Amino acid sequence: MREPPLDVLIVGAGPTGLALAAQLHAYGARFRIVDRHLDRARESRALAVQPRTLEALAPFGVSEELVRRGNPAVRLRMHLPGRTVRVPLFDLGVADTPYPFLLFLSQAETESVLGRFLADSGTPLERGVELLELARTGEQVACRLRRGDGAEERVTARYVAGCDGARSTVRRQAGIGFEGHSYPQTFLLADLEADGLEQGAAHAFMTDAGMVFFFPLASPASWRMLAMRPPDTPGAADADVSLAMLQSLVDRYVDLPLRLRDPVWMTDFRIHNRGAGRYRSGPVFLAGDAAHIHSPAGAQGMNTGIQDALNLGWKLAHVCRGAAPAALLDTYEAERAPVGRDVLRFTDLAFKIATSAHPLIRSARIRLAPRIAPLVLRPAPLRAAAFRRLGQLAVNYRRSPATSEGSRPPRHGPKAGDRLPDTPHGLHALTAPAGYHLLLCGPADSWRSAPDPAALDAARAGLVHVHRLGTNAPWPGAAHCLVRPDGYIGHLAAGTDLTRLIAYLDRWLPSREQERPAP
Repeated sequence: MREPPLDVLIVGAGPTGLALAAQLHAYGARFRIVDRHLDRARESRALAVQPRTLEALAPFGVSEELVRRGNPAVRLRMHLPGRTVRVPLFDLGVADTPYPFLLFLSQAETESVLGRFLADSGTPLERGVELLELARTGEQVACRLRRGDGAEERVTARYVAGCDGARSTVRRQAGIGFEGHSYPQTFLLADLEADGLEQGAAHAFMTDAGMVFFFPLASPASWRMLAMRPPDTPGAADADVSLAMLQSLVDRYVDLPLRLRDPVWMTDFRIHNRGAGRYRSGPVFLAGDAAHIHSPAGAQGMNTGIQDALNLGWKLAHVCRGAAPAALLDTYEAERAPVGRDVLRFTDLAFKIATSAHPLIRSARIRLAPRIAPLVLRPAPLRAAAFRRLGQLAVNYRRSPATSEGSRPPRHGPKAGDRLPDTPHGLHALTAPAGYHLLLCGPADSWRSAPDPAALDAARAGLVHVHRLGTNAPWPGAAHCLVRPDGYIGHLAAGTDLTRLIAYLDRWLPSREQERPAP
């Protein structure tokens, strides 16, 4: 008997692919995840997990383990010629997230935690398996895979998710362009030990000669070092990175007696700023570095990729089980492509300011910015706003076709399309189980004459969970809010009239009587 096609083939088992697999598993989708590499990343690569990413991963029970392995209490030290500026970071009073910090954690550790979650859930991760070819066959995708021993296999899937990085085979096979540019500078990167550095702090050494950064890690070494290779570095521009080369840069840029030793990993690299022309081509989707690559400024890359995956996963699963129309998949690009473009613009500007050799910009960067930063960031509201921007807590889908409001939206509180805040505390835990969550807010008396919301869940295969919050809610007075499976507000309205809510559900999560098998 011929085996039915997979729901989803995930190509790439970095953080993006692993997060997508975790969500597909939570919804019972039939999928496989393959990666051409024989092992996960052992070096640090991405080194910070943003608060929104921790929120989004929390339903899988992995966020606390990530926090346990990482460093959530990092301080920033900006070292200038003759002085050190201490920049406050996280004493912000940001109360609407359980994770009001930037978590310094090696990508290797992030992959380890996500990989362990999938292994414990019985999901095999197929390494040493390479995608050679994909081709559409009607409404499905025929894929040719090759294992490490050379054996080939043909697999049919309803959808393919390309999470296979900047050189994505999926993107190339799907004929999707990858436009942008490369920066001329070459950077040096290493995970190593550095004697003489204050522990528990991130250090930026800023001089006219150049800059060098040290970020605290727990594994695979104590420090991540990042510096731009100076044009006048002795030897060939493409010379292999050595400990002696790194030490010479430190001696040149740093006015502390630092001694580098025991490198775990050293490399040089170029930075690119590129974005996919589309995030979807029929049944083929792109996420993470396959869709966007940019400078590491602001620690946005891995986090944006994971959130791509967690936007896409539940949509694929709902469509595959026939619980949602195929049009729901169109909202993936509509929601995530603007986020990707914004990250590309932000990181490009930050990178150019940080590396420009123009005398005025260099002077402002080295002399003016470090002196005014503590003054500008002293007011907590300004730091909180910056933290929300960098921490991706401010990402919203207010213009998405999968976002709607009632005729009277609440005047105060979060808006339709925003992430659901964790206020009151514990609201995220309440809405963590897979599915939609309908929050009924306001005095109990106001809901006595309203239709029974439990019927909405009964008609939709248990995918709408109803919670009565009373007056301890994000919105004052009577209101109702439908939280999507990714933690964003899909529908919001003041009052108890559920007419527009029902219309929203009829469009995106039809009742059993309305369900049609997905193509």
